[in-house]
Amino acid sequence: MRVILTGGAGFIGRAVWRKLLRANHEVLVIDNFSRTPPPVKEEVMRWAGDAVRVEDVRNCGKLKEIFREFRPEAVIHLAALIDVVESVARPHLYFDVNATGTASVAEAASEASVERVIYASSAAVYGEPIHLPIGESHPTDPVNPYGASKLAGELAIKSVSKVRHSPNYVILRLFNVYGPGQNESSPYAGVITKFIHRAKEGKPPIIFGDGKQVRDFIHVEDVAEAFLKALTTGATNTTFNIGSGKPITINELAEAVINASGRVLQPIHSKPRTGDIRSSYASIDKARSVLRWEPKKDLTASIREMLLGA
Repeated sequence: MRVILTGGAGFIGRAVWRKLLRANHEVLVIDNFSRTPPPVKEEVMRWAGDAVRVEDVRNCGKLKEIFREFRPEAVIHLAALIDVVESVARPHLYFDVNATGTASVAEAASEASVERVIYASSAAVYGEPIHLPIGESHPTDPVNPYGASKLAGELAIKSVSKVRHSPNYVILRLFNVYGPGQNESSPYAGVITKFIHRAKEGKPPIIFGDGKQVRDFIHVEDVAEAFLKALTTGATNTTFNIGSGKPITINELAEAVINASGRVLQPIHSKPRTGDIRSSYASIDKARSVLRWEPKKDLTASIREMLLGA
């Protein structure tokens, strides 16, 4: 299958890209490299060559040209800004990239007669849950601009599909994604990556708030497999939660990282972050039954592997 992958140079994007290539799909990546560390960009450009277009998804006219040239059968749209705290400080930027950029992708896909767009959304669209675990029918009520911008992206894809009768879509609402390949020094890295980076340096984890926040962590390889499944599922114009379905507190996570490191460290508690959700974890029954997808990576074992650099 001919697939356009936006945001393919990112942490999740590279995992999805590798999975697509191993499955013998023909892939063209679109990425503006705005948040890509220079060594990663150099590596990607070196081995990918003509399979990459350096472009911003907000440039709808350019997207249309690329889509006409490549003639994709499917699009996986990952390009986004993802930091909750930054979204609070720069909401306009987040809506511009995450909502306007997604509308551009949907418009270009529709005009190129793309059969399917798979959109990487976020559990942040749910906001503070009214019940746990969170199923796909849970109301959406984001509490920060990041979550609101991802929900706006969902609505952009749905509305274009509805009024133009194309493309079909699959929305994957990702919970907290972790795994090797995140930029450890980036302020936008996930909490597991930050904890492990500090543990490697003999520094204690920094916990924002009391650490009793509940999260659902899903390995990037499991996420990549979900995108692969979404390419061929018979169920379209629908939404799936992609998480582990296993809740863990931030305090428990910090303890797991410290234990795996073999060091004696005492977590440091800092003030809570603005816009953070208190508790969130997924029901993944729909993904299991419809996508035939099942997370395989164990959190504790994966933490050990990341600490060892495996």
